[in-house]
Amino acid sequence: MANTMKALVKHDRAEGARLEQVPVPSPKTGEVLVKVTATAICGTDIHIYQWNKWAQRRIKPPLVFGHEFCGEVVALGAGVDDIALGTRVSAEGHFVCGKCYFCRTGQAHICQDVEIIGVDTNGCFAEYVRVPRGNIWELDAEIPTEVAAIHDPFGNAVHTALVDSLVGNTVLITGCGPIGIIAAAIAKKAGASKVFASDLNDYRLDLAKKMGADKVYKVGRDDVVAGVLKETHGLGADVLLEMAGHPSSINDGLKALRKGGWAALLGLPASPVEVDLADQVIFKGIKIYGINGRRMFDNWYMMQALLRGGLDLTPMITHRFKFEEFEQAFELAISGNSGKIILYP
Repeated sequence: MANTMKALVKHDRAEGARLEQVPVPSPKTGEVLVKVTATAICGTDIHIYQWNKWAQRRIKPPLVFGHEFCGEVVALGAGVDDIALGTRVSAEGHFVCGKCYFCRTGQAHICQDVEIIGVDTNGCFAEYVRVPRGNIWELDAEIPTEVAAIHDPFGNAVHTALVDSLVGNTVLITGCGPIGIIAAAIAKKAGASKVFASDLNDYRLDLAKKMGADKVYKVGRDDVVAGVLKETHGLGADVLLEMAGHPSSINDGLKALRKGGWAALLGLPASPVEVDLADQVIFKGIKIYGINGRRMFDNWYMMQALLRGGLDLTPMITHRFKFEEFEQAFELAISGNSGKIILYP
């Protein structure tokens, strides 16, 4: 193994990134070293690349970013003796303390001292990445490499869609980014009677239809609320999966949700959102779930079961680039005219 590796580095507090040679990390006690075979670009990576307000507050350059990946175990730190070299893996990207109230009560995904790979620690846009053994997820042999690389957003979609019952329900998904589109496929697989989806982007709406959405609405052209009410005989959708985080999509989603329904909110607003709590939440008697990451490791076992049961995520993989082509890859990701974009080291 060489002493240095290629890595995509957020080099300073400005837009962009650089492909650099950096030292190969050595696994510490309780860690493993993974040789990265494929990575994927996430919305968080775009925020870091563009250096938006969130990134300016959170990221401390220089940092190897990226958090969606798969690879092979190539080295073991002290105390790790229960995984073989060469094992194909992905990983849970939330590194938790294991000691706080939340970790000790089965809520490690909201650990009060969490560190996120590629955000708080060096990430996977590199030839090698170091990961705590407890975060490693061993992959079934039949899972394609590119599907293995997107387990992180897949898990977010599973957490959002399956936090409550979908069987026989009508589902509205507001926001057709990759997680929202994956949620459409999960909803159909889990027994939803109809899936509606809304977005601004025609490419993403077409992909949502390919992945299982029965009816799509283009924001700005179609009246989402009126359309859903018409399709549900005036009742509204039983379930809202809110993925966009935009004030209008949140409010339209709540208006289109029936009385007694439930909503799962994953999309992150850029600023505080005004909502009519009286009419759209309290008097409707709805349940609202706030979704953060993936439940560790409940959602990972659900992912495994869904894939074993035939859920096909391969249509989500629309573009592939080498690390050296990262600028082209990020330009495409920013445009929104893609599904998941894979970067190969």
